[in-house]
Amino acid sequence: MIKAIFRNLYYKLKGISNEKLSLQANIRAGLKAGKNIYGLEGCTIDHGHCSLIEVGDNVVFAPQVYLLAHDTSSKKIVDYVKIGKIKIGNNCFIGARAFIMPGVEIGDNTVVGACSVVTKSFPANVVVAGNPAKIICTLDEYAAKLKNDFEMMPKFGAEYTLGGNVTEEMKREMIEKIAKFAFTK
Repeated sequence: MIKAIFRNLYYKLKGISNEKLSLQANIRAGLKAGKNIYGLEGCTIDHGHCSLIEVGDNVVFAPQVYLLAHDTSSKKIVDYVKIGKIKIGNNCFIGARAFIMPGVEIGDNTVVGACSVVTKSFPANVVVAGNPAKIICTLDEYAAKLKNDFEMMPKFGAEYTLGGNVTEEMKREMIEKIAKFAFTK
């Protein structure tokens, strides 16, 4: 309790919100972030251990991803907190609300499914998902499935999105044409 009070006071004195630390605050504290990273600002980054986290180039984070480089469950048993590096390779996609745990390395060109709990490392060019995450297929297999799905499903241009000023009539058209999934620009 006292540690939490001092931590909150420290954050307040430094002008850092304890609830939502900015990406820049985490970079200043040691997070290694590559080029062309999208979405990391809205994720939860383990600020106290962010110097253990490395993110490659061209990585997309869906909303509410957690990057957790420590595990306090060991504290009561051995009186130490377990820590581990997190390394996310280049050209990865990390799905919404995925948890990346300490000691995990994710290889280049890897897709992590939404709500996955990644407790171990994975090689490049795979799709992983689940709790705990496991390999679902290779990236090539996933690409082939997407291409097949793309040919079979309805497609809508960017004008069918909120940014494209979709109309109520267009929304009804989409609802009528979509059995389960579709593609938009």
